[in-house]
Amino acid sequence: MKLSVVIPVYNEQAFLRETVRKVEAVDHDKEILLIDDCSTDGTQEILEEYKGRQGIRVFHHSRNQGKGAALRTGFTHAEGDIIIIQDADLEYDPKDYGTLLEPILDGRADVVYGSRFLGGPHRVMFYWHYVGNKLLTTLSNMFTNLNLTDMETGYKVFSKNVIDSIPLKCNRFGFEPEITSKIARKNFRVYEVPISYSGRDYSEGKKITWKDGVAALWFIVKFRFFD
Repeated sequence: MKLSVVIPVYNEQAFLRETVRKVEAVDHDKEILLIDDCSTDGTQEILEEYKGRQGIRVFHHSRNQGKGAALRTGFTHAEGDIIIIQDADLEYDPKDYGTLLEPILDGRADVVYGSRFLGGPHRVMFYWHYVGNKLLTTLSNMFTNLNLTDMETGYKVFSKNVIDSIPLKCNRFGFEPEITSKIARKNFRVYEVPISYSGRDYSEGKKITWKDGVAALWFIVKFRFFD
C-alpha cells in the first residue's frame, strides 16, 4: 500500500533537509508532500531544491494560514492508500513508521495515533506542557468516548478513505481536536502505539503556545456540540 507523507512546513530551514532525508530513508512505497505555509526564513529557497525530485511534490501558500490549512492542502493532493502526518521539525522520528503503520496494514485499524506517553523514549522537558496535554486529552476523551493517552500527538495516520470522508475546517492547531472528534463520531477503528519524542524548546523554534491550548479547549467543545 502506498504511503503519502504530508509535511506542513513553516520557517524550518534548520531542520527541513534532515527531515526529508530521514523520510526518504524509510523503506516503504511512498510520496512526500511538502506544504510551505508562507515561510519567511529561507525555507522556501530550500524547498526549491526538491521541486522535480522523484517522489516529492511541493506546494506553497501565498499567506500564512496555519498547520491545519497546510494539512488540508496536503490531504487534497495525496494519492496514497495511507496518509501520515510528519512535522518538519524532527520532534517525531520517521524510524517509528513501521510501528505506526502496522495496525492499518494488518487490518485492525483505520486510524493510528502515536502516543508520547506509552513508554517510548522522550526528551524530558516542560512539565506544564505535559499537564496541559493531559487536560486536553482527558476532556476530549470525555466528549468523544475514546480512551486516548495523547490526543495532541503530531503523529497521526489514516487510511485514505478516512480523510476523504471527513470535512475539515480548522486552520491552526485546532486540527487535533477536530479530527479526533470527527473520527470518533464516525466510529472508525482507532489504535494507539508508543513512539519516541524529541521535543524542542522555543529557542529551537517550537511554535505552539498556551493560546493554542486555550483555543483547543474551545474546539473540543465546539466539535462535540456545535459542529
